[in-house]
Amino acid sequence: MNRAAGTREDTCDRGARLPDYTVRTGLDACTHAISGETRRVKISSFNEWDPLKEVIVGVPEAKTFLTFPDGNVPDAQTMEILREIGEKALPQSIVDEAGEDLERFCHAIETYGAKVHRPTARDVERLFRTPHWASTGNSIYNVRDLHLVVGNTVIESPSHMRHRYFESEGLRDIWYQYFDEGFRWIVAPKPRLIGNHIIPNVEENGVMYHKLTEEEILFEAANTVRMGRDLLYLVSLSGNYLGAKWLQEVLGPEYRVHTTEGIYRSAHLDSTVIALRPGLVLLNGDRVNEKNCPPIFDSWEKIYFHDIVGYPPHVIEFHRTVQKTYHEALNRYNVLNDLDDISSVWTGMNLFSLDPHTVVVDERQPALIKTLEQHKFTCIPLKMTNLYLMKGAFHCTTLDTVREGTLESYFD
Repeated sequence: MNRAAGTREDTCDRGARLPDYTVRTGLDACTHAISGETRRVKISSFNEWDPLKEVIVGVPEAKTFLTFPDGNVPDAQTMEILREIGEKALPQSIVDEAGEDLERFCHAIETYGAKVHRPTARDVERLFRTPHWASTGNSIYNVRDLHLVVGNTVIESPSHMRHRYFESEGLRDIWYQYFDEGFRWIVAPKPRLIGNHIIPNVEENGVMYHKLTEEEILFEAANTVRMGRDLLYLVSLSGNYLGAKWLQEVLGPEYRVHTTEGIYRSAHLDSTVIALRPGLVLLNGDRVNEKNCPPIFDSWEKIYFHDIVGYPPHVIEFHRTVQKTYHEALNRYNVLNDLDDISSVWTGMNLFSLDPHTVVVDERQPALIKTLEQHKFTCIPLKMTNLYLMKGAFHCTTLDTVREGTLESYFD
């Protein structure tokens, strides 16, 4: 059964108020409840691998989104038909299984010794409008997608996807808890998302890939990999050059934003490049090779991984016979949706680091586990049954807010 959203305080009464905290600064702020004593914790996360202290894990509540690009919303009776189609395309059984898997994931993190926060899902299917278009939401499952933590700064990124326009509001309660200790909270300019902001880019192996125009600042936070003073930023369908320029301006000269393009044209970076610890990077061997590998990794040891396990047969069948059918049904109403897509098979590589030597990984990926163990990692294999249909795995569904360690440069 899914636990209530919000901060998980398993040692406290469920109905009890959060305890009053003692103010701490510096590394002493990164301390947890010990023998009943609790201290406030300050947001501090500079990379993907330092020992984890606190993390936000998404919630499974999800619906098929319905986007009306011209802003013309049908009458109530038609909307009810559209919602019924959406529910059949993403049945509650899939959402419930995702919730059970996330609970096991949260338990593993808490057993490790880190604290877990959960966002609040409020009517994700509610219709909303801008002056230009209308849409319903989808979920607050993949919390990393739209939120970038760089040290003591939280950045809400401007997605190219209309249905995600207000998704970040699900984390506001958590941010206000942290705000008592203070942090830089930056919301990127909201894009208008009018016209054709997604255009054809290049055709490879019979597949037409698309890219974003450069008319507005557009990027999702999951297009970045954080490595201390250096961030790698993927230019793709979910991030444009203007977004990289804005990010560099916001972070200032203390950080360096490096762009890479062509290693993956679809969306995020965390199924292609995973920085495991200083000097070691895991790379999707089907996308990255010695010729196109981002030069920032020239001095690092590189693991080119190829042996990903494919889609489970039931996922392929459900997507082909159910979701694609309902995708076509919604298209007949001129409603935008993403039911014709599932996550890349490489989402199975989407691991999450608890520290430089411990990772949570998909239990269906024995070759990946073996490869990591050969590099002296302790692997925690967990089940994530519907990661392809929910479009995210362990790294996607987490947002690490507190890790040990300080700002360092790993490439000088």
